[in-house]
Amino acid sequence: MTTRYRVEYALKARTILTEGVFRLPAKLPSVDAPKGPVEWIKGLLAVPFVLHSQPTAVYDESRGDVNQMASTAHRRYAEIMRDVEELINEHIAHQKAGTSERSKLKLLVPSVGTFFTPLLLEEAFVYQDRKRFISSRRFVAPSFNDLRLTLNTAQIMSLVRSGPLQMITFDGDVTLYDNGESFTDDNPVIPRLLSLLSQDIKVGIVTAAGYTDAAKYYDRLHGLLDAVQASKLNSQQKQGLIVLGGESNYLFKFNSSELYLLEFVPRNEWVLDEMKLWTEGNITELLDVAEGSLRESVNNMRLPATILRKERAVGIIPQDGRKFTREQLEETVMVTQAILQASPVGKRVPFCAFNGGNDVFVDIGDKSWGVLSCQRFFGGIEGSKSLHIGDQFLSAGANDFKARLACTTAWIASPAETVQLLDELKSLGKMEEERRGSWN
Repeated sequence: MTTRYRVEYALKARTILTEGVFRLPAKLPSVDAPKGPVEWIKGLLAVPFVLHSQPTAVYDESRGDVNQMASTAHRRYAEIMRDVEELINEHIAHQKAGTSERSKLKLLVPSVGTFFTPLLLEEAFVYQDRKRFISSRRFVAPSFNDLRLTLNTAQIMSLVRSGPLQMITFDGDVTLYDNGESFTDDNPVIPRLLSLLSQDIKVGIVTAAGYTDAAKYYDRLHGLLDAVQASKLNSQQKQGLIVLGGESNYLFKFNSSELYLLEFVPRNEWVLDEMKLWTEGNITELLDVAEGSLRESVNNMRLPATILRKERAVGIIPQDGRKFTREQLEETVMVTQAILQASPVGKRVPFCAFNGGNDVFVDIGDKSWGVLSCQRFFGGIEGSKSLHIGDQFLSAGANDFKARLACTTAWIASPAETVQLLDELKSLGKMEEERRGSWN
């Protein structure tokens, strides 16, 4: 998948900040387009790095200069993160007043969107600096990955402080298990998810895989489903696990009495009122336009691909175990997306065109609708009490970034990072409990 490439060097000018919603531009940015928010913050941190790093210390046996450099750099980096944190707080104040376009952050970074919570950036940087020793580096400036993880921590800290966190949704491939693999019973994420359910935190798997048959989801998720079935969770906690497939099209809830441990939930029990306006005629028309665009890309690039049409999706898959190049996948996504955006039906029905690692699909709806539907299904959970964890936030062919419209988010790059993030959530939660206990 796209995040298998080194994120630091694959970053595009339309990069988006982890918590706020930064919408993709309608057209490709020009060479002199304004930097995205993450790149903007990187630029701010580059100044103290250039001024205070000591690369020449490699020729000096004295540790004094290096330690002093690290202390000074840490202070300056933390000050900048605090300044950005205050800009976000000011932007949130404008959001509440309905004047977000007048915030200073909006003027500095025009692509900034909505924040569901404040971000504790200074405190998060201090936390990550202890782990990654960012301030001690003399040749490598604070990187995109440094910022991505710092933003994740800042979001977790904010959720823990403002609490209670009521729901976490997850992408599937590369987030919970390796790309194209399944959720096996030895997956280290499983005990973490069971822990969340035991705390009455709802868990949703919002995946692009779109099936109407519970058996196919069981094939992909059997390790988790079997673990929930065998656990000591009560029935209500077990029912806190749901699967939403096809981005926002098919909902299943855990049911111990079902053969495949999942029960199909009729659409009228969970879809939003706006989704009811997506008529079957418009859906068919959009998929027809998408299919035509995909065929055009297959012909133009001579792709060894098969067109696969589903009830609410259409895509291309490789023939005979072939592999598409990343460039072919991205080109197909961007061409299809542009054609759909320009079509009349593309303005009536939301869609998601995405790169699945070795295929391209267009789904009806997207993960923002998926997360919103999960929130509704569980009784109307607010975006500030929800967290979506996923790996695809980088490019136009990434299907997780739309979740930013529905709730807070965390950007991971592997299942191992998901484990680390959930452990961090648990650790910071305990620290917050201890802090509150010391006040009583």
